Amino acid sequence: MAYFQSIYHSELSHRARAVYMYLKDHADKQGRCWPGIKTIAAELSMSRSTVKRALDDLCKEGLISKEPRWRENGSYTSNLYKIL
Repeated sequence: MAYFQSIYHSELSHRARAVYMYLKDHADKQGRCWPGIKTIAAELSMSRSTVKRALDDLCKEGLISKEPRWRENGSYTSNLYKIL
């Protein structure tokens, strides 16, 4: 968890730090992962709205990028998150 040092002294909230570590732990070698907000919330024992706020904070800080993903039928699926 050496990456934790990069966010430890930042002004990030505890919720944002927890979500960042979750994404980092689930990312592939290219730093990509695509868990649903409901999944993140359940595994971290947070509300969905708390996870959404944390993801917004991480995007604003430039630690992750978020890209919507779509199914072949045009319906929305989970976001693709990239650790920057």
